[in-house]
Amino acid sequence: MKRKLSRNFRYFTYFLEALIAAAMLFAAYNFLLPLGPKEKTLYFQTTHTDSVLMTLQENGYNITDLDHFFLSENLLPKKGWYRILNTDDGRLSFFRELGKHPAKTMEVKVFSGETNEEMLRRLANDTKLDLEALKRQMQKEDRTGEGKLFAGIYRIARSADEKAVMDYLFMHTRHMIERFKTLFHRSDLEEKTIHRLRIIASIIERETNAPDEMLLVSSVIHNRLKKKMKLQMDGTLNYGKYSHQIVTPTRIKNDTTAYNTYHHKGLPPAPLCTVSIEAFYAALFPQKSDYLFFMLGKDGRHIFSKTYKEHLAALKAFRKHQKASEIAKRETRETDISKL
Repeated sequence: MKRKLSRNFRYFTYFLEALIAAAMLFAAYNFLLPLGPKEKTLYFQTTHTDSVLMTLQENGYNITDLDHFFLSENLLPKKGWYRILNTDDGRLSFFRELGKHPAKTMEVKVFSGETNEEMLRRLANDTKLDLEALKRQMQKEDRTGEGKLFAGIYRIARSADEKAVMDYLFMHTRHMIERFKTLFHRSDLEEKTIHRLRIIASIIERETNAPDEMLLVSSVIHNRLKKKMKLQMDGTLNYGKYSHQIVTPTRIKNDTTAYNTYHHKGLPPAPLCTVSIEAFYAALFPQKSDYLFFMLGKDGRHIFSKTYKEHLAALKAFRKHQKASEIAKRETRETDISKL
């Protein structure tokens, strides 16, 4: 009997020691393990545990394997922007509060046809964030030049920092690409092809802002590339600091970069600007045509031609219209002066 009691007591002692050790480990996990920033504003793109914890980790929080067990499904925040508060009440309290503080948001617009510099300056002004910090965050994500973000309206948190804002813009653009692939059954699009489509889309943006003309401009680009013709498009010279400058004959003659499609065959080395999803669609699905030329007409619309002879006739008619217009304007000015 004494042996049995002694054995049971020993087992109880082992159990009690294990319980105390577990309690100490839990206390160390909950209260002593460093967690991370005191406060941040983050966007959670899904309600999956792994995704939430990865977002926290990427933003400076010390995430462990144990967190996967303690962050239960009912504590996960819904998709959206949240203010993340790190108090001194421990990790479990941190996780319980994770989705309880939705952040106030605002709309920002990324315009098609603008450069990264233009977009970031406006974004810094609208959000009151630091321009140079925004530039650094963009460079970490985008080392391919312009056009990595899609144009559109984005909803961001007013209290988000530069990293959170740029992470969200790039994440949302990646989601747009994935939705595009699914919608048009083009899961075969690889990053290299997407980069090429961005370049074509940016040329389309430079040449027209009319959605119904984009498919035809795209057809001219594709047709000339297939025939190994030079694109010879002014829009490709509207890159970087020349983004909004009129392309003159002198500029065409003197620009020796790969962006000058009057001198070089093929596409420019990188996108020229931010593109819309409409231009991206046009780049992938050009309208079938035999057009090889286009030029601006007197009504502001483009005239498309199949042969150089047709193109010259359209050009001659446009110059005649320009001359008549200038004469009419001059006569109007002279009449107005005579009335003084």
